[in-house]
Amino acid sequence: MTEPRATVSQRSTIPRTIGRVALGVFLVFAGVSHLTFARQEFTAQVPDWLPASKDAVVLASGAVEISLGLALLLLRKRRVSVGWVVAAFFVAVFPGNISQYVTHSDAFGLDTDRARGIRLLFQPLLVLWALWSTGAWRAWRTRKN
Repeated sequence: MTEPRATVSQRSTIPRTIGRVALGVFLVFAGVSHLTFARQEFTAQVPDWLPASKDAVVLASGAVEISLGLALLLLRKRRVSVGWVVAAFFVAVFPGNISQYVTHSDAFGLDTDRARGIRLLFQPLLVLWALWSTGAWRAWRTRKN
């Protein structure tokens, strides 16, 4: 018995695959850096109003980033679902970036409000990257009602 052919919305293109793999590698690297050499830098991004230890938040978010990165790399058949989860993660961590801007916290060389503000503009691009590279946005647009 042969498997059914993938529909156009289920297929991935070479650029999307490269984008998904690059995002996966980026997330694994970021997650490892949360747990190791950049742990203190990431702590500066955790908002004071969060009801948890800043270090615990950094460790947990690092573990989540590693998991999401590995999911992007390994779960090709679930890439659309993974894309939505990764996009949601980027939205969920956005308050930390806003907090860093509002509190004027220096981290990762972002030592001016202008640099921190420019970084804020790139967060939506990460959301779009996750949705585009996994085909999540295309699958949502072409779904049957």
